[in-house]
Order: sequence, then C-alpha cells, then structure tokens
Amino acid sequence: MSVVIPIITLIVGLVGGFFIGAFYLRKQLEKMQNDPQMLQKMAKQMGYNLNSKQMQRAQQMMKNQKMPVPGQNRKKK
Repeated sequence: MSVVIPIITLIVGLVGGFFIGAFYLRKQLEKMQNDPQMLQKMAKQMGYNLNSKQMQRAQQMMKNQKMPVPGQNRKKK
C-alpha cells in the first residue's frame, strides 16, 4: 500500500499537468493571434524578421488553424 499511493499520485499529477499545460498553451496562442507585437516577438526569438504582409499571413494562418482539444475529436460509435 505504501508503494501504490505514490504511483497513483504520480500518474494523477502527470495527467493533470498535461491538461493544464495544453490549456495554457492554447490560451497563449489565442492571445498571439490578436496581438501582432507578441507574434513579432516570437518570430524574432526564432530568428525571423517579418514584414507587415508576412505578419498578416501568419495571423491568418493561426486563425484558420484551430488546436484540437485532447479527447474532444473522438468518433462516436
């Protein structure tokens, strides 16, 4: 019993951390779609310098591309 509880706690922590991380990442990407300065900052950190046309194209691509929510896109039988 003293071995089972830490293992269960670890599994629950990992699952919870995954969902919290996915939620946080999704919110950050949504903010980035609406904030061109944030998108420009990310591009500069990756070594790209975007002009206004490229910035508009990147924002449009992010708006068109929806991140899937884990467990939502299951097919019903």
